[in-house]
Amino acid sequence: MKFTLSWLKEHLDTTASVDEITYALTDLGLEVEGVEDRGAKLRAFTLGFVKSAEKHPDADRLRVCQVETDEGLQQIICGAPNAREGITVVIAKPGVYVPGIDTTIGVGKIRGIESFGMMASERELELSEEHDGIIELPSGNVGDSFTDWLAENDPSKVDPVIEIAITPNRPDALGVRGIARDLAARGLGKLKARDVSMVEGAFACPVSISIDDDTLDQCPVFFGRVIRGVKNGPSPVWLQDKLRAIGLRPISFLVDVTNFYTYDRNRPLHVFDADKIVGGALRVHRARGGETMMGLDDKEYSFSDGMTLISDESGVQSIGGVMGGLATGVTEETVNVFVEAAYFDTVRTAYTGRALKINSDARYRFERGIDPAWTPDGLEHATRMIMEHAGGEASEVVSAGKVPDTSRAYKLNAKRVISLVGMEIPEATQRQTLTALGFRLEGDMAHVPSWRPDVQGEADLVEEVARIASLTKLEGRPLPRLTSGVPRPVMSASQRREVAARRTAAALGYNECVTYSFIDQPSAALFGGGTDATRLENPISNDMSHMRPALLPGLLQAAARNQARGFADMALFEVGPAFSGGEPGEQHMEVSGLLVGRTGAKDVLGAARDVDVFDVKADVEAILAAIGAPAKVQIMRDGDTWWHPGRHGRICLGPKKMLAVFGEVHPKVLAAMDVKGPAMAFTLWPAEVPLPRKTGATRPALKVSDLQAVERDFAFVVDTNVEALALVNAAMGADKTLITDARVFDEFIGGSLGEGKKSLALTIRLQPREQTLKDADIEAVGAAVVGAVTKATGGVLRR
Repeated sequence: MKFTLSWLKEHLDTTASVDEITYALTDLGLEVEGVEDRGAKLRAFTLGFVKSAEKHPDADRLRVCQVETDEGLQQIICGAPNAREGITVVIAKPGVYVPGIDTTIGVGKIRGIESFGMMASERELELSEEHDGIIELPSGNVGDSFTDWLAENDPSKVDPVIEIAITPNRPDALGVRGIARDLAARGLGKLKARDVSMVEGAFACPVSISIDDDTLDQCPVFFGRVIRGVKNGPSPVWLQDKLRAIGLRPISFLVDVTNFYTYDRNRPLHVFDADKIVGGALRVHRARGGETMMGLDDKEYSFSDGMTLISDESGVQSIGGVMGGLATGVTEETVNVFVEAAYFDTVRTAYTGRALKINSDARYRFERGIDPAWTPDGLEHATRMIMEHAGGEASEVVSAGKVPDTSRAYKLNAKRVISLVGMEIPEATQRQTLTALGFRLEGDMAHVPSWRPDVQGEADLVEEVARIASLTKLEGRPLPRLTSGVPRPVMSASQRREVAARRTAAALGYNECVTYSFIDQPSAALFGGGTDATRLENPISNDMSHMRPALLPGLLQAAARNQARGFADMALFEVGPAFSGGEPGEQHMEVSGLLVGRTGAKDVLGAARDVDVFDVKADVEAILAAIGAPAKVQIMRDGDTWWHPGRHGRICLGPKKMLAVFGEVHPKVLAAMDVKGPAMAFTLWPAEVPLPRKTGATRPALKVSDLQAVERDFAFVVDTNVEALALVNAAMGADKTLITDARVFDEFIGGSLGEGKKSLALTIRLQPREQTLKDADIEAVGAAVVGAVTKATGGVLRR
């Protein structure tokens, strides 16, 4: 949004400087992106006085002028028809850059006679399109800066141009008056009254308008009137200067009026050539699909079902809220115009403009929201301006539909404002702020003005008071100190577990990743997701169309990107949410890790080895221990389909309570995600780990024994489908008093064992507590181990 300082002062009575205004705008939330000093490019130009002007001896249209400058009398050759003796002109001396012709002036010869500079026209200085002659000034002293002369005599020519960034929630700031209102509320001036009297209709409007019933939600109201007998042509200089200063090209007065109010009041308008409206009627309706129109930009547009169109008997003449049609556009020959002021739905306008790829000022404003209550007033203002400068006679106003009711009110709680903002803002100041912004206060209720669609609750009232008061005045205040006692912990158990998991994973050598919560549908489907329940309505891109069902897809994508760049060995982990749906409660916290390539550990020959399942098993067990999981767990099979069927395990507390899963990722999943395997991974769910019954910072009592431990080895012949863990668990349960550890140290298959059999060797550790074990005690425990293993697995002691 661009505007000039003088344009702002038409709405704001202020003596504030540009720096004060730009600082206040940014502080109010209207961030200033830049200030253009239009006088800077003209500072090198000075004033001169033509002492004499004689015809060039070798050219009929050239004159040899003797010009008084601040460097004395200089000879300048000029071909302008108004170059003559006795006028004050603008001089570009040698070395001065002329922006309008993109040339730096030098000393040269024209038809054999030297010229020491140039006398400039308005177009050469980019002041206007005027190029019929050089600039003639009514006053000024030789040698004065042309910029200073303009600042004193015609300040609009060198007025600073301020550009601000508009957030989507502040459509009122897309008009200069809305910006002035904010500055007035801040105290940088007083908002001027800009009302206009009604224009009485002199005759019945010859153009009727209507809105189809099924289109009232897209165009609730439409006002219009005919002005006959106008004279279209170039706009007044002041209007051209305004538009040109903000980067708009003046077209014709009737068009420039609509552009002026688009920026002045955030009120897009449109003018039709009334004589070109076939049938004398305009109808607002939904497109059926297939209609076409030649737009004002000389491009043909085809419309799909549901778009808002304005048509006469011959066809479509305008795209509601976006662009008018060429067939009914105004020209220099136009004498009768129909002025339209309507209100169009924000969402439908955005969809239509996006589908047609039209980026117009009207669309930009309608899709953010304009003031619906000012729709009839906008028509009156435009009518008055057209009649004042182009003449004509106005008809009565015709309308269809009704102005949308945007009335709403919210309670202003002064104490709540102070507690939320953290500043002592008196209640009187709060009420004064809202009043200055256009709110109507009745008791403790604040009625929202129609131009503020962004204010939708009490919190927005607090925000308005805070930004006008300026959060730069907010002072830091230390929290009150407790006079006694120890502060209670502020972290929940789940937060402490997440911290512990992060620390442990990092200590194990993993690098933490933070991946997007959105992934593509094929990747999500590989891990049990990708359904409509997790699909995004408005995704950032096709690669981010669904909420992630697990953390592993993001880690695998990160691994693929690293492998593509030559990094083969990786240890990655992430702690974050995964989603089973889009409703509250349909998300859960996960900790996932991924190992790809080789480990840092060396084999007996000193070479690095590839990662295997037991690496991730050890890591996930370490993390579970760090977050307080029980030591005694079960390792079970039958994991999800993205795990290798024979190389994974589920860590469980019983058949239904799964704490974690680890193993090798299925080769098909790796191929689909372009990861060179094998890849080992784990996932654990901190919320599934039961909380300890007793909490405290003290450690349990240390239990040690000074008696000698005893180890005994057993080898059992079992079926090949028997898991080693079954033997370990059976052996550990044989004598819970003496047996402290059981582990597998050997496996043998084949030989004399025969088909379907294998040998598993266990080491059992016995730790006496009260007295040294005797042979009979050891034999009794051994017999108990054999009996327990035989009962649990059907295995027999190998002889």
